[in-house]
Amino acid sequence: MSGRLKKILSRKFNRMRYGREPLIEAPDLSGKQFLFIGGLHRSGTSILHRLFCEHPVASGFHRTGVAEDEGQHLQTIFKTAHEFQGAGEFAFHPDAHLIESSPLIQPANKELLLRQWGAYYDLNKTLLLEKSPPNLIRSRFLREMVPAAKFVFIVRHPVAVSLATEKWTQNTIEERLLHWHTAYSIMLEDIDSRNDCIIIRYE
Repeated sequence: MSGRLKKILSRKFNRMRYGREPLIEAPDLSGKQFLFIGGLHRSGTSILHRLFCEHPVASGFHRTGVAEDEGQHLQTIFKTAHEFQGAGEFAFHPDAHLIESSPLIQPANKELLLRQWGAYYDLNKTLLLEKSPPNLIRSRFLREMVPAAKFVFIVRHPVAVSLATEKWTQNTIEERLLHWHTAYSIMLEDIDSRNDCIIIRYE
């Protein structure tokens, strides 16, 4: 069995083993704030997520059984980065870039997303965290899907990111550097002059 097939089967098994049923109804989000964390793979998103989770008012995904406890793997509305060839490549695919005109933005999908994610949150907390690398190119979509969404994007040096993701892709280092540039260029265009996000550096 190939290593790639083993990873796919392992991911699917974990989701079946640890997955939770969606809430019966979408949770009441009155007085709550969603914070989305984004950045390319190996840029420090997981570290940042863990740090935020230590705050007493914050709730993030923990021990979910999916890769890095990422919310992209805990929903069925939109495709994951893996479905666009994953690290070092997903931002090259036009369909991976979700915006406010996406046909996925429907009342039923909004409710289902909150029911699916809500099953993993401590809803007594007021700050709800979600971390997935492709959030980097989906802020315009997530603003429409989730009320009161805010964003933190983390940037790490492109050479460090490109070297750290070499084992996950067949792309050359030049292609991975171009992917870094592509992803963060989309992010900058999408956030424009909005005041609902901040950008921090890993270094």
